[in-house]
Amino acid sequence: MARERFWANQDRAKKILKKRAYLLPRLEHFQKVEQRTEDTEILIELAREEEDLGAMKEADQHLEQIENDLGELEFERMLGGPDDFRNAIVSINAGAGGTEAQDWAQILLRMYLRWAEDHSFETEILDMVDGEEAGIKSTTFIVKGLNAYGFLKAEVGIHRLVRISPFDASGRRHTSFASLFVYPEVDDEIVIEVREEDLRVDTFRASGHGGQHVNKTSSAVRLTHYPTGLVVTCQNEKSQHRNKESAMKVLKARLYEMELQKKAEEMDKLHKTKKDIAWGSQIRSYVLQPYRLVKDHRTDHEEGNVDAVLDGRLDEFIQAFLLDQSPRI
Repeated sequence: MARERFWANQDRAKKILKKRAYLLPRLEHFQKVEQRTEDTEILIELAREEEDLGAMKEADQHLEQIENDLGELEFERMLGGPDDFRNAIVSINAGAGGTEAQDWAQILLRMYLRWAEDHSFETEILDMVDGEEAGIKSTTFIVKGLNAYGFLKAEVGIHRLVRISPFDASGRRHTSFASLFVYPEVDDEIVIEVREEDLRVDTFRASGHGGQHVNKTSSAVRLTHYPTGLVVTCQNEKSQHRNKESAMKVLKARLYEMELQKKAEEMDKLHKTKKDIAWGSQIRSYVLQPYRLVKDHRTDHEEGNVDAVLDGRLDEFIQAFLLDQSPRI
């Protein structure tokens, strides 16, 4: 930064500052642990030489803190992917199960919005299609904050719910499925070219919530990308222009993710977890009847407090998955 002509190229300078802001806290954290380790070595040596029980007790406390610090450093290392720091675009789709699955998709939406709120992430719903009787058929939303994509990529896959149906007068047990997929939001640093001739833009009247203006004007936008067959819709904004802007953001994120799949084996392994939205392909089961348990089938991590999980307490599941995927040193 102090070098001559650092600010001559504003775009380049901003990129360097952004990278510095990302790396500096991690460097400082590592240096802090390194210093604490050196201090602890001195304390242990002093306790041995002078048989000082007080110094040994203090060293034990330092060692406990170092263990916690190393756990935090390991977690930071798990979020070292090239796109982990980015915002996340999340899509939820109801699967097999009709109204049950649509209700389950809405429960999942609430769960992730609560998780985001607990982590002080901003969220913005881009598109939502309501269910016929209850719940939602699908939704797309953005989670904005440092490492949002790094965390939420752990949630990609099929989520299964087992419960006594609130929609079944006989009180029978039902199994429902919903899929979740996550894309890194593409910013101005990454150029994704979408040619006009490769794109079809359709406008239509939005359905569901949003007020009279949204429902009575052709403000909703559907983009069809001919080369890939990708289709993106957005209808939550009152303005057609805003909806097209949001839809383009999602389309570019999906195109970028497709490109990553071609270039990176790691991304390919991650997204192989997204299979048919039906029995046998789930990554996690949420069982409310006949017992209460949430189990991740990839890591075998389990939680008995189902209500807390559905209220957004997902960190232990996310950490277990990221640790399992993280390359060993």
